[in-house]
Amino acid sequence: QVQLVESGGGLVQAGGSLRLSCAGSGRTSSAYAMGWFRQAPGKEREFVSAIMWKNGRTYYADSVKGRFTISRDNARNTGYLQMNSLKPEDSAVYYCAADLNPVLTPQAMGIKARYDVWGQGTQVTVSS
Repeated sequence: QVQLVESGGGLVQAGGSLRLSCAGSGRTSSAYAMGWFRQAPGKEREFVSAIMWKNGRTYYADSVKGRFTISRDNARNTGYLQMNSLKPEDSAVYYCAADLNPVLTPQAMGIKARYDVWGQGTQVTVSS
C-alpha cells in the first residue's frame, strides 16, 4: 500500500513562488505516475501536473504551463511541484496522488479517475 504526504503550502504574494513536496511511503515502487491536483472552494478538483516515475515524462494543465515545474526524486520517493509566478487564481488545496496503473501516454496522467491513492492536501493561498 502507498501513502502520500504533502507539504510546502502556505501564503504568498502574487508573483511569488512555492515548492510543494509529496513524500511517498509503503509500496511506492508500484506507482507508475504521480500527479498534482488542486481544489478551490466551490470548485471541482482539477488536474495541475503529473510525472511518470520511471522515465520522468511530464504533463501540465494549460493554466500552469510555463510557470509550474514537476519533478521527482526516485531515491527519496518524493515528488515536487515548483510553482513560480503565482496568481491569486492558483489559490487552492493542492493534492498529490499516485497512479498504480500502467500509463501509456502523458495525457492519460491528466485523468483524475486513474489515481488510486491521495494525500491529505496542503493549502496554497496567493494574495493579490
